[in-house]
Amino acid sequence: MVLWYNLLRIPDRVYLGAVLFTGYERCELSFDRMIGFVSILSLTLAGCAGSAVVTLPQAAVTVAPTASLATPAVTSALAQPAATPPSVPATLAATPRPATPAATNAAAQPPQALSFRLSVEPVQSGFERPVYLTQPDDGTDRLFVVEQPGRIRIIANGQLLESPFLDITSQVLSTGNEQGLLSLAFHPNYKSNGLFFVDYTRQPDGATVIARYHVSGDPNVADPNSASTVLTINQPQANHNGGLVTFGPDGYLYIGMGDGGGQGDQHGTAGNGQNLNALLGKLLRIDVNREPYAIPSSNPFANKPGARPEIWASGLRNPWRFSFDRASRDLYIADVGQDTYEEIDFQPASSSGGENYGWRLMEGRHCYDPRTNCNPSGLTLPVLEYDHGSGCSVTGGYVYRGARYPWLDGLYLFADYCTGLTWSAARNTSGAWEMTERMRVNFQTSSFGQDRAGELYLVGHNDGTIYRLVSTLP
Repeated sequence: MVLWYNLLRIPDRVYLGAVLFTGYERCELSFDRMIGFVSILSLTLAGCAGSAVVTLPQAAVTVAPTASLATPAVTSALAQPAATPPSVPATLAATPRPATPAATNAAAQPPQALSFRLSVEPVQSGFERPVYLTQPDDGTDRLFVVEQPGRIRIIANGQLLESPFLDITSQVLSTGNEQGLLSLAFHPNYKSNGLFFVDYTRQPDGATVIARYHVSGDPNVADPNSASTVLTINQPQANHNGGLVTFGPDGYLYIGMGDGGGQGDQHGTAGNGQNLNALLGKLLRIDVNREPYAIPSSNPFANKPGARPEIWASGLRNPWRFSFDRASRDLYIADVGQDTYEEIDFQPASSSGGENYGWRLMEGRHCYDPRTNCNPSGLTLPVLEYDHGSGCSVTGGYVYRGARYPWLDGLYLFADYCTGLTWSAARNTSGAWEMTERMRVNFQTSSFGQDRAGELYLVGHNDGTIYRLVSTLP
């Protein structure tokens, strides 16, 4: 028997959603009363004969059937809290529309057949071309927002602080739509060492710079004189700069690099994406706890002649946003497509790196160069894709691991920059990936953000507003 459950506790009430799977039957259980925090509760299986006993807080479930179980109609097992945060009218309702890409052999995730709604509520406006949001693990509730021209701003106690945390606009080239200060990563030990890292395109040549800074004596102001260049990568064109730096669960810094720009990765005989001697078109992995950085010995090309040892994965066109599932440690990479397809690539936590995600040989799961009769052997093809009938530029998000909306647990959320469509995705019980359209927003989602509690945010690029993700049950 396999049990998937979610638990939501608010004053005087507990909500538990559980789906029980046996060889032949499927039932759901729910309850809306509580007898003490760690009491034993007796429940009745909804829609079928039987009973269950749940012990909190471990939520260990045993089922003692009292009769043979018939297959009932499945309904929501989660009760909705009485108070629901307001949502902005900018969120347009979307009818769930599943698309089922190719199956994988990985273990099944919670099904997303549960009907729920997504919307957003504004948190703070007044930003100039915001492109990223993050939060350090320093015990505060401050949110840090990256503005593309070259500033990092702070939201503290619900207010936007007037003075920037960091202002490097004089160093940043942001004239191109994909250039600028593009992301921020706080060191895992930021609370004690005060270090953080940024990714920007520099004046005057547009090269990518990964730089390290230190906070000043004022926790709301960085020391601009503490800058130390970690890595510089020349950019042949103004677009496809990648732009994300983030620390993985292994403590190493991951850097997303686009293919160098232009159209079709016409760089060399096979393109930068397939050239292991180039850092462009790759996901990089470095150790920044040594000056200026070191190569982790476990990197897949650490000792391979003719390959750059910084490379963790190859075959990427423009991995604008990627993220690690904080629970499973799996990696999701949203790679912006060329003419027809946007894709989500997946790397399980057990991977030792070295995946080739196919660009420019493939766009999504389809031949690109050459257009026909390409050979995908040895490539890791995307688990999800959508064509340009639904959008034009994928914005990767996060697997939801917050506590506010337990029915979202385990779902990967992502969006399209151009159309505002937002999807949830997960594997079904057969191991096949499914994506379902959940909402459409009327702003350009340049990024998602995640706070320490696992709650998610959307970054409105064109309207300069940060939004909080909201979900409700019917």
